[in-house]
Amino acid sequence: MTGKRRVLLSWSSGKDSAWTLHTLRRDPDVEVIGLITSFNQAADRVAMHAVRRTLVERQAAALGLPLHAVELPWPCSNAQYESAMQAAFDTLAGSFDSVAFGDLFLEDIRAYRVAQCQRWKLTPEFPVWGQDTTALARLMIESGIRAVLTCVDPQQCPREWAGQPFDAALLDALPASVDHCGENGEFHSFVVDSPDFAHPIAVRHGEVVERDGFVFADLEPA
Repeated sequence: MTGKRRVLLSWSSGKDSAWTLHTLRRDPDVEVIGLITSFNQAADRVAMHAVRRTLVERQAAALGLPLHAVELPWPCSNAQYESAMQAAFDTLAGSFDSVAFGDLFLEDIRAYRVAQCQRWKLTPEFPVWGQDTTALARLMIESGIRAVLTCVDPQQCPREWAGQPFDAALLDALPASVDHCGENGEFHSFVVDSPDFAHPIAVRHGEVVERDGFVFADLEPA
């Protein structure tokens, strides 16, 4: 027994998850015991981020953490999602004390997670909640987080940003209406390096496609 709080991290493969992990690992009273990620079974990818499972597995290996996959059918109803998540948490019962989420300021999302955790008898925590996202986006980059935009909402961001790096130049070009961390769903990302990775994740850029109102940039293992 370490006496530390054992935390399971909800992992999307993006920069907010990476920053949440970085924050947790700087807390001497916390031990992150693993990552939990939901995958679209039909596509074998992370939902919305559209990241290949193999790339998420490489992130987990670079972090030295076990990856717990939650398999979701497609299409997936909210009831099916909640059932799959509950089954995953039930399987891991006793191995962790709380589950952490990388939400930043969306009150409705936080309220939903809290309500679900109450149903599942879990303790939720939100380590990066309430941080100023304009300053935070630059701090992520300055701290060594490197990410690529894998999904863009073309109603809010230029479609050609799909596949572009999440860097200072991109932040400088953001429309005033776009949150610097994309918290309103403007964009999603995949982290290729962070201070917590043992090594960067090598990727090559595949095709860019528009589907279901979003523009996705495919990343392949290199």
